[in-house]
Amino acid sequence: MKFDVILIGGGLSSLVCGIRLQKAGRRCLMVSAGQNALHFSSGAFGLLGSLPDGTAVQYPLEAIPSLPAGHPYAKIGVGKIADYAAMAPGFFESCGVHLVAAAAAADPGAPDAAGVAVPASSGPGATAAAADPVLRSVRNGYRFTATGTMKPAWLAMSEVAFFPTEEALRDSDGAPVESALIVNFAGFLDFNARFIAEGLEKNGIRCRLETVRIDDVERLRKNPSEMRSVNIARVMTREQNWKGFAHQVKELMKGEDMVVLPEVFGLGGELIPQWLSEMIPAKVTYVGTMPPSVCGIRTQMRLKEAFESAGGTFLLGDEVLDPEVEDGRVLCVRTSNLGSMRLVADSYVLASGNLFGNGLTAAPGEFREPVFGLDVDYPQDRSDWYDPDFFAKQNYIGVGVKTDGAFHPYIAGRVVENLYVAGSEVGGCNSLAEGSGAGVAIMTAFKVADGILGRQEPANA
Repeated sequence: MKFDVILIGGGLSSLVCGIRLQKAGRRCLMVSAGQNALHFSSGAFGLLGSLPDGTAVQYPLEAIPSLPAGHPYAKIGVGKIADYAAMAPGFFESCGVHLVAAAAAADPGAPDAAGVAVPASSGPGATAAAADPVLRSVRNGYRFTATGTMKPAWLAMSEVAFFPTEEALRDSDGAPVESALIVNFAGFLDFNARFIAEGLEKNGIRCRLETVRIDDVERLRKNPSEMRSVNIARVMTREQNWKGFAHQVKELMKGEDMVVLPEVFGLGGELIPQWLSEMIPAKVTYVGTMPPSVCGIRTQMRLKEAFESAGGTFLLGDEVLDPEVEDGRVLCVRTSNLGSMRLVADSYVLASGNLFGNGLTAAPGEFREPVFGLDVDYPQDRSDWYDPDFFAKQNYIGVGVKTDGAFHPYIAGRVVENLYVAGSEVGGCNSLAEGSGAGVAIMTAFKVADGILGRQEPANA
């Protein structure tokens, strides 16, 4: 079978790249083994939360020129990153995923990042001016995590609340939050209300913990394996359930400024979280639960639908194997389910994830890329792979495939001209320590798509 592009992986980076290519008229095939990192998503996208040395970043575009040359953002260039960042909200909106920029949430009077044009002077290598409106069009906000801490992010689902700083928590009217009600479903263990309360109390916020009972959710408790976020989200799509939930929360309130709820609403869309926020008389903040992620699964479904609606072919539950590579070019691949059938394309995109998604594998003395046998960049001394302190920066997270400036990989030092690598499989950054995972996935996907399309500059649509 012949395609213009074959994409390996079904996560955020592969889907973004595939949608861009398919909408541009390329015939694409996407091969996905199954679950991906979107199923563990917090509902917020980080672009760059800190530099490699740990320095916190408020304006990611200003910080990009200081990144090392091998970083994916350095390869793309701050000008294109700015363009891509401006384009991202509209791109996701066109796919049915509504995202709010931290810049707009922190300052409603500020220009929307999606409407900012990038001047020619902001190209790769440009110096970040202290007050450049373009470089400051993207800023970090803060959102709650499931452990009660605050993490920086650039974009977030509409139901995820942004705060301007780690300390500046404000209610719906802009006044400082002084008290919070944290509400959970009785028996739901994947939402640790006490962790969240401890995090809020460190900021001087008084917290109360309460539980609610909904008959349909109580039925799930009969089987502990059914008491998961996605299953709760399914039963909470029923009008009597989410309205009953809102009514119980209102009765539990004692004048709190903020209500914190588990992110188990809106599997099919954003309306139910929005309606709950309107019905509850306080600032409503949704906090992610232990995986699976309701908003992440919703995002994956919407992006997959957008890819297929544009004409793309999606193979779920399959994996690529047995590629043929000759003279620095991929000739074809095969898949487990299709057996000996040769799948041929002009270009190939590898976006199957890092160690988490089995895009890379580790042995006692080396890391490997298992599909093509690509060159991988990793510390040669195994003791440098990790830090015994679990909470310290772990170098193995930064292991990735070696690529050139166009994100072509190498095999035994030779570039593979029609193969691209995107997302967390790209080496040169530690996405966990930097808070850049989603940003790297999106930016490299846009860059690879433009490379395949032959564009020197990113399109504005």
